[in-house]
Amino acid sequence: QVQLVESGGGLVQAGGSLRLSCAASGSIFSINAMGWYRQAPGNQRELVAVITSGGSTNSADSVKGRFTISRDNSKNTMFLQMNSLKPEDTAVYYCTVRQFGMDYWGKGTQVTVSS
Repeated sequence: QVQLVESGGGLVQAGGSLRLSCAASGSIFSINAMGWYRQAPGNQRELVAVITSGGSTNSADSVKGRFTISRDNSKNTMFLQMNSLKPEDTAVYYCTVRQFGMDYWGKGTQVTVSS
């Protein structure tokens, strides 16, 4: 089992920044992709950004140029730097990792952007 704990969420004004962290622990052998998803009330969970073990990244068009995903493989930690936040970024942000074909999820951290 892999446990994931997100941190760094909170309340911020539009135009502000937040940095989310995701710490993985437990039976970690070879984590492949890591990613961030988000879910706003009444909406489906959507992909925000992903990063492979080699450092390749991809992100949703809605966050390109504003959000940056990164990871520290030595510490099994992933980050999401969020700049120029907008009210529509308000959601619960979830961390996910894939290992040996299995996906693991954190419990999420709330991000609220006020206008």
